[in-house]
Amino acid sequence: MSLLQPNMADFDTIYELDEEDERVVSEEHLVRYCPEPVIMRGAGHITVFGLSNKFDTEFPSVLTGKVAPEEFKTSISRVNACLKKTLPVNVKWLLCGCLCCCCTVGFSLWPVICLNKRARISIQKLLEWENNQLYHKLGLHWKLSKRKCESSNMMEYVILIEFLPKYPIFRPD
Repeated sequence: MSLLQPNMADFDTIYELDEEDERVVSEEHLVRYCPEPVIMRGAGHITVFGLSNKFDTEFPSVLTGKVAPEEFKTSISRVNACLKKTLPVNVKWLLCGCLCCCCTVGFSLWPVICLNKRARISIQKLLEWENNQLYHKLGLHWKLSKRKCESSNMMEYVILIEFLPKYPIFRPD
């Protein structure tokens, strides 16, 4: 009978853990067991300075059980609406800048660069709002990331969906 019951004298004892103790979970251990991030590449037919004019709303199978397909589609639709609002203006300025580039020694392309940066910042703010409202609670983190294209040496902006590591509750502070 005494084998089944723990020693009550040691019940409230606090033990100090060493750094070498195998029960302590390290950051590298948690990151190592997170799944690979999901990369959402641009699916549009127009790309201005690496930013595509839309992203595909197809639900990736890796996110099954993490997020509802409707919420995923709503988030991508919000990003696409932001792109739809900003990129046509960027294309017009790009065409105007290319026509006047010889006369202005390239300075006519500055408005396009500034407008493209504004579009990127607005998408980043939108994704940060989405993260705070929903995705951090689900263990996901969305961000706009610059990646090298698979087919060429050019860079493109993609939506990177990272899985946040789950911290064990028994981990000491």
